[in-house]
Amino acid sequence: MSQTYTAVIKQDDSWWIGWIEEIPGVNSQGKSREELIENLRSALQEALDFNREEARSAAENGYIEESITL
Repeated sequence: MSQTYTAVIKQDDSWWIGWIEEIPGVNSQGKSREELIENLRSALQEALDFNREEARSAAENGYIEESITL
């Protein structure tokens, strides 16, 4: 399932910095806008994978997964 997230980005001197609005703590930097976007994509994927594993571990056995749409 493909999802879309919003990046807030800005150039700060020679660096590009950015944050993912929907996921607290997902931020990164890059020497170019393209590098920043790739770094944000990587950081977002790591955070989602970590959160998924943490939720499954906390639920232990016998859980089900349910899709929720806003």
